[in-house]
Amino acid sequence: MSQSNTQSSSGSEIEQLKERIASLEEKLLRVSNIYRYENLQNLLKEGKWFEADRETVRLILAISGQSIIENLRPSEIELIDCSELQVIDRLWLTYSNNRFGFSIQVKIYQDLGGSEQTTIEQDNRLIEQWGDRLGWRKGGKWIKCSELDYAQDAAIGGLPGLWWNSPYGSKMTNYFLARLMNCQI
Repeated sequence: MSQSNTQSSSGSEIEQLKERIASLEEKLLRVSNIYRYENLQNLLKEGKWFEADRETVRLILAISGQSIIENLRPSEIELIDCSELQVIDRLWLTYSNNRFGFSIQVKIYQDLGGSEQTTIEQDNRLIEQWGDRLGWRKGGKWIKCSELDYAQDAAIGGLPGLWWNSPYGSKMTNYFLARLMNCQI
């Protein structure tokens, strides 16, 4: 290969790298407080799945301006910033080798036939099938949060799981699934 071809190839790679850096910087600017996620990142990095799951709940509540899950109404889910949910999802995906995260959960829901329309219809049969696939149901019944599997080899999409346990039940589940789909997560 001639020197000019090598320089041309290197120049192209440098330009691509500059574009990727600019894109990452732009994405970081969308997140209002990047340090907010440091604890979640550290917990996930250490494989502390249960603690990371609890931190995920805390983060979503903080993002939504609430301190306890009982105060968060399904209608307020629509106001949660997509970029914040995307950061949480990316952290789960990264540190679980693409086993856990909201995007995995949404994909499983969609693979079962779920859509924004089924969330509007609040198709409980579909939510139950989804729960079965995520390992959140056994013997046709929802398991308690204390029984969730926090092993690295838990069911694909099974985490984060605590967030989904809302006092509003499947109504909150449907609203949150719709939000994730609207955010293209």
